[in-house]
Amino acid sequence: MARIQPPAQPETKIKLEPHQILLRPLVTEKGVHRATRHNEYAFEVHRMATKPEIKSAVEKLFDVKVEKVCTQNRKGKFRRTRNGLGRTSDWRRAIVHLHEDSKIDFF
Repeated sequence: MARIQPPAQPETKIKLEPHQILLRPLVTEKGVHRATRHNEYAFEVHRMATKPEIKSAVEKLFDVKVEKVCTQNRKGKFRRTRNGLGRTSDWRRAIVHLHEDSKIDFF
């Protein structure tokens, strides 16, 4: 019996600009250590951004050569508020490995 292919879904992915993909750099003690020792930088990125989009955004905005991108989906934390329990938003972190000749200066 032949398998019936489902109808093709229209592409619903929105097109993000580079400044919309990278929300902010994550400058922490661990991040500074990674930057100085391993040439890796961490960013908070848009939740719908893909690895190739993140790579091209970093290359365009900072004029560097990116070797690899690793992403993590981070769950929001529960916080106590005046009205009971609240929750912070989920977010996405990208760790960008740069070519050994490239460097980003945040300071």
